[in-house]
Amino acid sequence: MKRLQAYKFELKPNGDQQRNMRRFEGSCRFVFNKALALQKERFEAGENRLGYAGLCKALTAWRNSAETSWLSEAPVHPLQQTLKDLERAYANFFAKRADFPRFKKKGQSDRFRYPDPKQIKLDQANNRLFLPKLGWLRYRNSRDVLGVVKNVTVSQSSGKWFVSIQTERDVVQPVPTATRAVGIDLGIARFATLSDGSHVTPLNSFKRHEAALRKAQQAMSRKSPFSNNWKKAKARVQRIHARIGNARRDFLHKTTTTISQNHAMVCIEDLQVRNMSKSAAGTTETPGKNVRAKSGLNKSILDQGWSEFRRQLDYKLAWQGGWLVAVPPQNTSRTCPCCGHISADNRRTQERFACVECGFEDNADVVGAINVLRAGHARFACEVSDAVRSPAAGTHRSDSGAAQCRA
Repeated sequence: MKRLQAYKFELKPNGDQQRNMRRFEGSCRFVFNKALALQKERFEAGENRLGYAGLCKALTAWRNSAETSWLSEAPVHPLQQTLKDLERAYANFFAKRADFPRFKKKGQSDRFRYPDPKQIKLDQANNRLFLPKLGWLRYRNSRDVLGVVKNVTVSQSSGKWFVSIQTERDVVQPVPTATRAVGIDLGIARFATLSDGSHVTPLNSFKRHEAALRKAQQAMSRKSPFSNNWKKAKARVQRIHARIGNARRDFLHKTTTTISQNHAMVCIEDLQVRNMSKSAAGTTETPGKNVRAKSGLNKSILDQGWSEFRRQLDYKLAWQGGWLVAVPPQNTSRTCPCCGHISADNRRTQERFACVECGFEDNADVVGAINVLRAGHARFACEVSDAVRSPAAGTHRSDSGAAQCRA
Protein backbone atom coordinates (compact mmCIF):
# COMPACT_ATOMS: atom_id res chain seq x y z
CA MET A 1 0.00 0.00 0.00
CA LYS A 2 1.33 3.43 -0.99
CA ARG A 3 1.05 6.32 1.46
CA LEU A 4 1.51 9.95 0.52
CA GLN A 5 2.46 12.19 3.43
CA ALA A 6 3.72 15.76 3.74
CA TYR A 7 6.15 17.13 6.33
CA LYS A 8 6.23 20.86 6.97
CA PHE A 9 9.23 22.69 8.45
CA GLU A 10 10.27 26.28 8.96
CA LEU A 11 13.12 27.42 6.75
CA LYS A 12 16.10 29.46 7.94
CA PRO A 13 17.27 31.18 4.74
CA ASN A 14 19.95 33.83 4.50
CA GLY A 15 19.36 37.27 3.00
CA ASP A 16 20.13 36.31 -0.61
CA GLN A 17 17.91 33.23 -0.41
CA GLN A 18 15.02 35.26 0.99
CA ARG A 19 15.31 37.78 -1.83
CA ASN A 20 15.42 35.00 -4.42
CA MET A 21 12.38 33.26 -2.92
CA ARG A 22 10.43 36.52 -3.02
CA ARG A 23 11.40 36.95 -6.66
CA PHE A 24 10.43 33.37 -7.52
CA GLU A 25 7.01 33.55 -5.90
CA GLY A 26 6.46 36.92 -7.57
CA SER A 27 7.35 35.39 -10.95
CA CYS A 28 4.88 32.54 -10.35
CA ARG A 29 2.16 35.04 -9.46
CA PHE A 30 2.92 37.07 -12.60
CA VAL A 31 2.74 33.96 -14.82
CA PHE A 32 -0.56 32.89 -13.27
CA ASN A 33 -2.15 36.32 -13.79
CA LYS A 34 -0.76 36.68 -17.32
CA ALA A 35 -2.03 33.22 -18.30
CA LEU A 36 -5.45 33.94 -16.79
CA ALA A 37 -5.63 37.25 -18.70
CA LEU A 38 -4.68 35.42 -21.90
CA GLN A 39 -7.45 32.87 -21.37
CA LYS A 40 -9.99 35.65 -20.83
CA GLU A 41 -8.85 37.45 -23.98
CA ARG A 42 -9.24 34.26 -26.03
CA PHE A 43 -12.72 33.69 -24.61
CA GLU A 44 -13.83 37.25 -25.46
CA ALA A 45 -12.44 36.81 -28.98
CA GLY A 46 -14.41 33.57 -29.43
CA GLU A 47 -11.32 31.34 -29.44
CA ASN A 48 -10.87 28.05 -27.62
CA ARG A 49 -9.20 27.97 -24.24
CA LEU A 50 -5.54 26.94 -24.26
CA GLY A 51 -4.60 23.72 -22.52
CA TYR A 52 -1.55 23.13 -20.37
CA ALA A 53 0.67 22.41 -23.38
CA GLY A 54 -0.41 25.61 -25.11
CA LEU A 55 0.24 27.67 -21.98
CA CYS A 56 3.71 26.14 -21.66
CA LYS A 57 4.50 27.32 -25.21
CA ALA A 58 3.31 30.78 -24.22
CA LEU A 59 5.52 30.64 -21.11
CA THR A 60 8.55 29.87 -23.28
CA ALA A 61 7.75 32.94 -25.39
CA TRP A 62 7.42 35.10 -22.28
CA ARG A 63 10.77 33.89 -20.92
CA ASN A 64 12.46 34.70 -24.24
CA SER A 65 10.75 38.07 -24.67
CA ALA A 66 12.75 41.23 -24.02
CA GLU A 67 9.95 42.71 -21.89
CA THR A 68 9.74 39.75 -19.51
CA SER A 69 13.23 38.31 -19.79
CA TRP A 70 13.51 38.39 -15.98
CA LEU A 71 11.24 35.33 -15.91
CA SER A 72 14.21 33.26 -17.12
CA GLU A 73 15.96 33.95 -13.80
CA ALA A 74 13.33 31.90 -11.96
CA PRO A 75 13.36 28.06 -12.15
CA VAL A 76 11.13 26.89 -15.00
CA HIS A 77 9.45 23.98 -13.20
CA PRO A 78 7.72 26.12 -10.53
CA LEU A 79 6.45 28.40 -13.31
CA GLN A 80 5.03 25.39 -15.16
CA GLN A 81 3.41 24.16 -11.96
CA THR A 82 1.66 27.54 -11.71
CA LEU A 83 0.11 26.87 -15.12
CA LYS A 84 -1.01 23.46 -13.87
CA ASP A 85 -2.66 25.17 -10.91
CA LEU A 86 -4.55 27.44 -13.31
CA GLU A 87 -5.65 24.44 -15.39
CA ARG A 88 -6.87 22.73 -12.22
CA ALA A 89 -8.75 25.88 -11.19
CA TYR A 90 -10.58 25.87 -14.54
CA ALA A 91 -11.40 22.18 -14.13
CA ASN A 92 -12.83 22.79 -10.65
CA PHE A 93 -14.89 25.68 -11.99
CA PHE A 94 -16.42 23.67 -14.82
CA ALA A 95 -17.11 20.80 -12.39
CA LYS A 96 -18.90 23.33 -10.11
CA ARG A 97 -16.51 22.65 -7.25
CA ALA A 98 -15.18 26.24 -7.08
CA ASP A 99 -15.70 29.76 -8.36
CA PHE A 100 -14.13 31.13 -11.52
CA PRO A 101 -10.34 31.61 -11.20
CA ARG A 102 -9.33 35.02 -9.90
CA PHE A 103 -6.15 37.03 -10.25
CA LYS A 104 -3.62 36.52 -7.47
CA LYS A 105 -2.56 39.35 -5.18
CA LYS A 106 0.73 39.83 -3.42
CA GLY A 107 0.61 38.45 0.12
CA GLN A 108 -2.05 35.81 -0.62
CA SER A 109 -0.92 32.21 -1.14
CA ASP A 110 2.71 33.18 -1.74
CA ARG A 111 4.23 29.84 -2.71
CA PHE A 112 5.95 27.89 -5.46
CA ARG A 113 6.45 24.17 -6.04
CA TYR A 114 9.35 22.00 -7.23
CA PRO A 115 7.84 18.85 -8.82
CA ASP A 116 11.00 17.01 -9.93
CA PRO A 117 12.55 14.90 -7.13
CA LYS A 118 15.77 14.52 -9.15
CA GLN A 119 16.51 18.20 -8.56
CA ILE A 120 15.89 18.01 -4.81
CA LYS A 121 18.42 16.87 -2.21
CA LEU A 122 17.44 16.29 1.42
CA ASP A 123 20.20 16.07 4.02
CA GLN A 124 18.38 15.31 7.27
CA ALA A 125 21.57 14.64 9.22
CA ASN A 126 22.70 18.24 8.70
CA ASN A 127 19.21 19.82 8.68
CA ARG A 128 19.46 21.20 5.18
CA LEU A 129 17.69 20.99 1.82
CA PHE A 130 18.95 21.71 -1.71
CA LEU A 131 16.62 23.40 -4.21
CA PRO A 132 17.43 24.62 -7.74
CA LYS A 133 18.60 28.25 -7.94
CA LEU A 134 18.41 28.53 -4.15
CA GLY A 135 21.19 26.20 -3.08
CA TRP A 136 21.33 24.57 0.33
CA LEU A 137 18.75 25.93 2.80
CA ARG A 138 18.75 25.30 6.53
CA TYR A 139 15.47 24.22 8.15
CA ARG A 140 14.20 23.48 11.65
CA ASN A 141 14.28 19.68 11.70
CA SER A 142 11.60 18.61 14.19
CA ARG A 143 11.01 15.03 12.98
CA ASP A 144 12.30 12.45 10.52
CA VAL A 145 11.07 12.54 6.94
CA LEU A 146 10.01 9.01 5.94
CA GLY A 147 9.76 7.78 2.36
CA VAL A 148 10.95 8.98 -1.03
CA VAL A 149 10.67 12.70 -1.76
CA LYS A 150 8.10 13.40 -4.51
CA ASN A 151 7.88 17.22 -4.54
CA VAL A 152 8.62 20.26 -2.41
CA THR A 153 6.51 23.39 -1.86
CA VAL A 154 8.01 26.61 -0.49
CA SER A 155 5.56 29.06 1.09
CA GLN A 156 5.58 32.29 3.05
CA SER A 157 3.30 33.17 5.96
CA SER A 158 3.55 36.07 8.41
CA GLY A 159 7.07 36.93 7.35
CA LYS A 160 8.36 33.36 7.75
CA TRP A 161 9.27 30.83 5.09
CA PHE A 162 8.19 27.19 5.25
CA VAL A 163 8.85 24.08 3.22
CA SER A 164 6.42 21.17 2.73
CA ILE A 165 8.08 17.93 1.65
CA GLN A 166 5.71 15.37 0.18
CA THR A 167 6.92 11.76 0.30
CA GLU A 168 5.70 8.36 -0.80
CA ARG A 169 6.40 5.08 0.96
CA ASP A 170 5.15 1.52 1.15
CA VAL A 171 3.31 0.59 4.33
CA VAL A 172 1.58 -2.57 5.46
CA GLN A 173 -2.20 -2.59 5.03
CA PRO A 174 -3.32 -1.20 8.41
CA VAL A 175 -5.59 -3.14 10.71
CA PRO A 176 -7.47 -1.12 13.33
CA THR A 177 -6.28 -1.86 16.84
CA ALA A 178 -9.46 -0.40 18.34
CA THR A 179 -12.81 -2.11 17.95
CA ARG A 180 -15.24 0.58 19.07
CA ALA A 181 -17.48 2.73 16.89
CA VAL A 182 -18.58 6.22 17.86
CA GLY A 183 -20.94 8.88 16.61
CA ILE A 184 -20.02 12.57 16.80
CA ASP A 185 -22.29 15.58 16.97
CA LEU A 186 -20.48 18.86 16.20
CA GLY A 187 -21.58 22.08 17.84
CA ILE A 188 -20.48 25.43 19.21
CA ALA A 189 -21.05 25.20 22.96
CA ARG A 190 -19.51 21.72 22.74
CA PHE A 191 -17.08 21.29 19.89
CA ALA A 192 -17.68 17.54 19.59
CA THR A 193 -20.08 15.39 21.59
CA LEU A 194 -19.48 11.64 21.40
CA SER A 195 -22.17 8.99 21.56
CA ASP A 196 -20.57 7.52 24.72
CA GLY A 197 -21.49 10.73 26.59
CA SER A 198 -18.07 12.42 26.57
CA HIS A 199 -17.43 15.71 24.83
CA VAL A 200 -14.60 17.98 23.69
CA THR A 201 -14.58 21.59 24.89
CA PRO A 202 -14.05 24.08 22.03
CA LEU A 203 -10.86 26.10 21.82
CA ASN A 204 -12.36 29.22 20.19
CA SER A 205 -8.94 30.50 19.14
CA PHE A 206 -10.35 33.44 17.17
CA LYS A 207 -12.58 34.54 20.06
CA ARG A 208 -9.61 34.49 22.43
CA HIS A 209 -7.59 36.83 20.22
CA GLU A 210 -10.46 38.88 18.81
CA ALA A 211 -9.88 41.89 21.06
CA ALA A 212 -6.15 42.02 20.31
CA LEU A 213 -6.83 41.59 16.61
CA ARG A 214 -9.38 44.41 16.59
CA LYS A 215 -6.93 46.80 18.26
CA ALA A 216 -4.15 45.85 15.85
CA GLN A 217 -6.41 46.35 12.84
CA GLN A 218 -7.60 49.72 14.17
CA ALA A 219 -4.00 50.81 14.67
CA MET A 220 -3.16 49.71 11.14
CA SER A 221 -6.08 51.65 9.67
CA ARG A 222 -4.74 54.88 11.21
CA LYS A 223 -1.36 54.57 9.51
CA SER A 224 -0.51 55.97 6.08
CA PRO A 225 -0.78 53.09 3.59
CA PHE A 226 2.56 51.47 2.68
CA SER A 227 4.53 53.63 5.12
CA ASN A 228 7.07 52.00 7.45
CA ASN A 229 4.71 52.27 10.41
CA TRP A 230 1.90 50.79 8.32
CA LYS A 231 4.12 47.82 7.43
CA LYS A 232 4.94 47.26 11.11
CA ALA A 233 1.25 47.39 12.02
CA LYS A 234 0.41 44.98 9.19
CA ALA A 235 3.09 42.57 10.41
CA ARG A 236 1.49 42.60 13.86
CA VAL A 237 -1.93 41.81 12.40
CA GLN A 238 -0.38 38.93 10.45
CA ARG A 239 1.28 37.55 13.57
CA ILE A 240 -2.03 37.49 15.42
CA HIS A 241 -3.74 35.73 12.51
CA ALA A 242 -0.90 33.19 12.41
CA ARG A 243 -1.25 32.59 16.15
CA ILE A 244 -4.99 31.99 15.74
CA GLY A 245 -4.47 29.54 12.88
CA ASN A 246 -1.64 27.67 14.58
CA ALA A 247 -3.64 27.22 17.78
CA ARG A 248 -6.67 25.94 15.85
CA ARG A 249 -4.62 23.48 13.80
CA ASP A 250 -2.85 22.18 16.91
CA PHE A 251 -6.19 21.65 18.67
CA LEU A 252 -7.72 19.85 15.68
CA HIS A 253 -4.69 17.61 15.19
CA LYS A 254 -4.63 16.53 18.82
CA THR A 255 -8.39 15.90 18.90
CA THR A 256 -8.52 13.93 15.64
CA THR A 257 -5.45 11.87 16.57
CA THR A 258 -7.02 10.81 19.86
CA ILE A 259 -10.34 9.89 18.24
CA SER A 260 -8.79 8.00 15.32
CA GLN A 261 -6.50 5.96 17.57
CA ASN A 262 -9.31 4.90 19.92
CA HIS A 263 -12.05 4.04 17.42
CA ALA A 264 -12.31 1.77 14.38
CA MET A 265 -15.30 3.61 12.88
CA VAL A 266 -16.37 7.21 13.34
CA CYS A 267 -19.76 8.48 12.17
CA ILE A 268 -20.30 12.20 11.65
CA GLU A 269 -22.91 14.45 10.12
CA ASP A 270 -22.43 15.46 6.50
CA LEU A 271 -22.57 19.18 7.28
CA GLN A 272 -22.50 21.75 4.49
CA VAL A 273 -20.45 24.35 6.34
CA ARG A 274 -20.42 26.79 3.42
CA ASN A 275 -24.21 26.91 3.36
CA MET A 276 -24.49 27.05 7.15
CA SER A 277 -22.18 30.08 7.35
CA LYS A 278 -23.72 32.14 4.55
CA SER A 279 -24.49 35.77 5.26
CA ALA A 280 -28.08 36.72 6.08
CA ALA A 281 -27.70 40.34 4.93
CA GLY A 282 -29.78 39.77 1.80
CA THR A 283 -30.08 42.49 -0.85
CA THR A 284 -31.33 46.07 -1.00
CA GLU A 285 -34.71 44.91 -2.33
CA THR A 286 -35.06 42.02 0.13
CA PRO A 287 -33.00 42.79 3.24
CA GLY A 288 -32.29 39.94 5.63
CA LYS A 289 -33.50 39.47 9.20
CA ASN A 290 -31.46 39.02 12.38
CA VAL A 291 -28.32 39.88 10.41
CA ARG A 292 -26.24 40.72 13.48
CA ALA A 293 -27.14 37.49 15.28
CA LYS A 294 -26.49 35.40 12.17
CA SER A 295 -23.15 37.13 11.70
CA GLY A 296 -22.09 36.14 15.21
CA LEU A 297 -23.26 32.57 14.60
CA ASN A 298 -21.31 32.39 11.34
CA LYS A 299 -18.20 33.63 13.11
CA SER A 300 -18.56 30.94 15.79
CA ILE A 301 -19.12 28.20 13.20
CA LEU A 302 -16.03 29.15 11.21
CA ASP A 303 -13.99 29.43 14.41
CA GLN A 304 -14.51 25.70 15.10
CA GLY A 305 -12.93 24.40 11.88
CA TRP A 306 -15.48 21.64 11.19
CA SER A 307 -14.35 20.99 7.62
CA GLU A 308 -10.71 20.64 8.65
CA PHE A 309 -11.77 18.39 11.52
CA ARG A 310 -13.52 16.06 9.07
CA ARG A 311 -10.60 16.10 6.62
CA GLN A 312 -8.09 15.17 9.30
CA LEU A 313 -10.33 12.47 10.72
CA ASP A 314 -10.72 10.93 7.27
CA TYR A 315 -7.06 10.41 6.44
CA LYS A 316 -6.00 9.57 10.00
CA LEU A 317 -8.64 6.86 10.26
CA ALA A 318 -7.47 5.54 6.88
CA TRP A 319 -3.91 5.37 8.19
CA GLN A 320 -5.16 3.43 11.24
CA GLY A 321 -7.29 1.10 9.09
CA GLY A 322 -10.54 2.65 10.33
CA TRP A 323 -13.51 4.17 8.56
CA LEU A 324 -15.22 7.55 8.49
CA VAL A 325 -18.92 7.43 7.62
CA ALA A 326 -20.83 10.64 6.86
CA VAL A 327 -24.60 10.56 7.29
CA PRO A 328 -27.31 13.12 6.44
CA PRO A 329 -27.82 15.54 9.35
CA GLN A 330 -31.60 15.84 8.98
CA ASN A 331 -33.55 15.16 12.22
CA THR A 332 -30.55 13.71 14.09
CA SER A 333 -31.32 15.94 17.08
CA ARG A 334 -35.12 15.57 16.80
CA THR A 335 -35.38 11.77 16.74
CA CYS A 336 -35.91 9.87 19.98
CA PRO A 337 -33.30 7.08 20.30
CA CYS A 338 -35.74 4.99 22.34
CA CYS A 339 -39.04 5.04 20.41
CA GLY A 340 -37.91 6.66 17.14
CA HIS A 341 -40.48 9.47 17.34
CA ILE A 342 -39.49 12.51 15.23
CA SER A 343 -40.74 15.92 16.26
CA ALA A 344 -39.41 19.45 16.66
CA ASP A 345 -41.10 19.51 20.08
CA ASN A 346 -38.65 16.89 21.31
CA ARG A 347 -36.01 19.60 21.53
CA ARG A 348 -37.62 22.67 23.04
CA THR A 349 -34.28 24.05 24.30
CA GLN A 350 -30.80 24.00 22.84
CA GLU A 351 -29.41 21.74 25.56
CA ARG A 352 -32.15 19.34 26.66
CA PHE A 353 -33.95 16.62 24.68
CA ALA A 354 -37.32 15.40 25.97
CA CYS A 355 -39.39 13.02 23.85
CA VAL A 356 -43.07 14.00 23.80
CA GLU A 357 -44.02 10.42 22.96
CA CYS A 358 -42.19 8.22 25.51
CA GLY A 359 -40.74 10.81 27.91
CA PHE A 360 -37.06 9.96 27.31
CA GLU A 361 -34.71 12.77 28.41
CA ASP A 362 -31.02 13.41 27.84
CA ASN A 363 -28.58 16.01 26.57
CA ALA A 364 -29.56 17.02 23.05
CA ASP A 365 -26.00 16.73 21.69
CA VAL A 366 -25.63 13.22 23.12
CA VAL A 367 -28.92 12.20 21.50
CA GLY A 368 -27.72 13.62 18.19
CA ALA A 369 -24.45 11.65 18.44
CA ILE A 370 -26.36 8.41 19.21
CA ASN A 371 -28.62 8.92 16.19
CA VAL A 372 -25.58 9.69 14.01
CA LEU A 373 -23.95 6.44 15.16
CA ARG A 374 -27.06 4.39 14.35
CA ALA A 375 -27.42 5.99 10.93
CA GLY A 376 -23.72 5.39 10.30
CA HIS A 377 -24.03 1.69 11.21
CA ALA A 378 -26.95 1.32 8.78
CA ARG A 379 -25.15 3.12 5.96
CA PHE A 380 -21.93 1.20 6.50
CA ALA A 381 -23.81 -2.12 6.43
CA CYS A 382 -25.43 -1.15 3.12
CA GLU A 383 -22.11 -0.16 1.59
CA VAL A 384 -20.42 -3.39 2.72
CA SER A 385 -23.23 -5.49 1.26
CA ASP A 386 -22.97 -3.54 -2.02
CA ALA A 387 -19.21 -4.13 -2.06
CA VAL A 388 -19.74 -7.87 -1.51
CA ARG A 389 -22.18 -8.03 -4.43
CA SER A 390 -19.87 -5.91 -6.61
CA PRO A 391 -16.25 -6.27 -5.41
CA ALA A 392 -14.89 -4.08 -8.19
CA ALA A 393 -16.89 -1.09 -6.94
CA GLY A 394 -15.17 -1.07 -3.54
CA THR A 395 -16.58 0.67 -0.51
CA HIS A 396 -17.49 4.32 -0.17
CA ARG A 397 -15.42 6.82 1.77
CA SER A 398 -16.47 10.33 2.57
CA ASP A 399 -13.28 11.83 1.14
CA SER A 400 -11.53 10.95 -2.09
CA GLY A 401 -8.12 11.88 -0.71
CA ALA A 402 -8.44 9.32 2.07
CA ALA A 403 -9.50 6.73 -0.48
CA GLN A 404 -6.26 7.33 -2.34
CA CYS A 405 -4.33 6.83 0.88
CA ARG A 406 -5.87 3.38 1.19
CA ALA A 407 -5.31 2.44 -2.46
